[in-house]
Amino acid sequence: MKKPRVYVETSVVSYLTARPARDIVFAGRQQSTQDWWAGTKERFELVISELVREEAAVGDHDAAQSRLAAISLLPVIGATPEVARLARALVDAKAVPERAGQDAVHIAIAAVHRVPFLVTWNFRHIANAAARPRIEAVCRDAGIDPPLLCTPEQLVVAEDDDEA
Repeated sequence: MKKPRVYVETSVVSYLTARPARDIVFAGRQQSTQDWWAGTKERFELVISELVREEAAVGDHDAAQSRLAAISLLPVIGATPEVARLARALVDAKAVPERAGQDAVHIAIAAVHRVPFLVTWNFRHIANAAARPRIEAVCRDAGIDPPLLCTPEQLVVAEDDDEA
């Protein structure tokens, strides 16, 4: 059976590789991300974009190297003219603010490449319940099924799904 594809947005990679946080919320997200990452290989096909690589490479040299190493073996899906059009439509419809255009690109890449899930810790512009209906409407207006925007905690497959 073919594994469902998951677009891994940069915030997930950051939580995966960051030094342990003192803040309990951030520490919990780090642990959830690490647990999710460890269990994903058998259940999902993880993909990234060149944008994820670019964002992961920014900042502290050692931290950037750790992020890049974590994603080095993941397949890369690309930006296309259709991605650019959908990202622009997301911004024009105010589903994603202009200043967060890169977030619109992440959504558009996953949608255009028909990746069913986009996993993120970005609640402001991506996994935002208030923005979700607008994001989904823009994608559907473009004739594209939107990806499910979720956190690592939300994208789990129970070991005993057959017994549920």
